Amino acid sequence: MQGSSRASLASAEERLESLLGAPDVDRAAVADGLFAVAALLDGSGSLRRALTDPSQDGSAKAGLATRLLEGRLPGGVVDLVAGLARSRWSRARDLADAIEELAVTSVVAAAEAEGRLDRVEDELFRFGRTVEATPQLRSALSDGTASAERKTQLVEQLLAEKVAPETLRLVRQGVVEPRGLNLESALTRYGQVAARRREQLVARVIVALPLDEAHRERLSQALQRMYGRRVHLNVDVDPEVLGGIRVEIGDEVLDGTVGRRLDDARRRLAGGRRPSQA
Repeated sequence: MQGSSRASLASAEERLESLLGAPDVDRAAVADGLFAVAALLDGSGSLRRALTDPSQDGSAKAGLATRLLEGRLPGGVVDLVAGLARSRWSRARDLADAIEELAVTSVVAAAEAEGRLDRVEDELFRFGRTVEATPQLRSALSDGTASAERKTQLVEQLLAEKVAPETLRLVRQGVVEPRGLNLESALTRYGQVAARRREQLVARVIVALPLDEAHRERLSQALQRMYGRRVHLNVDVDPEVLGGIRVEIGDEVLDGTVGRRLDDARRRLAGGRRPSQA
């Protein structure tokens, strides 16, 4: 998202925070309402264009949004979407993308309020890895011929009472309304929104053996000192790394595995240099 769309989303995020912080707000209802609006826009190109047309007055676009949604969604959601329609967007599709991101933020805000944000991040990551490693499950969840009801039932059978309600809501969203993404990518994006909620980085850590809590804490503190921000660890166990540890943060890779050190040694030998002594 670029230019005017990025600025419009930032402004909407501030308004969303005010809404989520209101007394007795139902954050789950806010999320459901926003997800419903994103689906409505995804299904109607003419509506997307009408609400983002730069040649039209912002108040007129806000009025259109209000007339469409008033009485069908919570008033706070209607006002928020009307404000989004009043803003400027670089592309018509950016409006639906922004509304979906606000919906995900509302879900993770609900998890945060209940002290479940860590759990939700971990569960999204774990389920994404499970789907990635299980072709039959991926196929069943992404089957284009299956109804939304059937997919929802499958998600409920797999996860109900096993994960946080916010995790279940986001997995269901990623399965039923993937918006052009595969499920693993959708879950990764949701996890990134959750991480930003706490202004922290997400590190994928690959090790040969599971890390105990003491090792996890030391690694987290070391990365926090390195990056100056809190770092949430998603740990994958992969025996093929042989030993050591590999850390991926965004596009940056910190590779201290035995395999990497062996590769470095081989390259030095091939270049006619002796490897340095550790």
